[in-house]
Amino acid sequence: MRFIGNATLLIRYGDLTLLTDPNFLHRGQRAHLGYGLVSRRVTEPALDVTELPHEDLDAVVLSHLHGDHFDRVARRGLDHGLPLLTTPHGARLLKGLYGFRRATGLRTWQRYTLYHGDSTVRVTSLPGRHAPGPARFLLPPVMGSLLEFGDRSGETRLVLYLSGDTLMYDGLREIAARYPDIHLAVLHLGGTTLPGGLVVTMDAEQGADLLDLLRPRRALPVHYDDYTVFRSPLEDFLAEAGRRGHDTRLVRCAPGEHVIVGAETTA
Repeated sequence: MRFIGNATLLIRYGDLTLLTDPNFLHRGQRAHLGYGLVSRRVTEPALDVTELPHEDLDAVVLSHLHGDHFDRVARRGLDHGLPLLTTPHGARLLKGLYGFRRATGLRTWQRYTLYHGDSTVRVTSLPGRHAPGPARFLLPPVMGSLLEFGDRSGETRLVLYLSGDTLMYDGLREIAARYPDIHLAVLHLGGTTLPGGLVVTMDAEQGADLLDLLRPRRALPVHYDDYTVFRSPLEDFLAEAGRRGHDTRLVRCAPGEHVIVGAETTA
């Protein structure tokens, strides 16, 4: 797994290569968040979209259609025939407005399986909520994702959870009930705060709450410090997670670095 920045990961398992939440805006460029809201990027992506292994990409897993998760650079630079697995809302727009003809919308708990050579991944759409109360209708629907990697024998060898831009809420409890053994949880943090003080992604405390709930073997924080709307820095999450005894679960991977994930160990 290579961390490119924000929530963008390049994941390789056997013959499969996946890209998550492609965000390739450069420092100083602005992401559009809807209703006239924009946020300036303050970091550089570790890769440019032109540097991706395009010929090897099997699919994009997209938590939701927001400008800091699927930007204008990605729209121009990605193959429009590439499978994109996302919410039904996102799939409709990606097909109708942008011409990504293989965009597929997954309802909560719906699954989609990809094959390449002997490798397989089953992608399951999981619950997520981007804002509290009625405010959630102002933001695009969001999904978490479970990636179950294995081979054509049907055996699952590696389980990854991508939180997407969710807040903590009761709907996430069913994830813990259904999937009690997650090998790596990728947590979207940052405490994204919109005008008026509305927090729409997990801050340090909520991220630690999710670790308390899921208790994955390992956890990788992403989606922090990249945009001006992020108000909860990574250091706050690391301190809170450590205070609750999660130090041994935490995986540090700076943008541009790789991490090797296994069912037993992460290095």
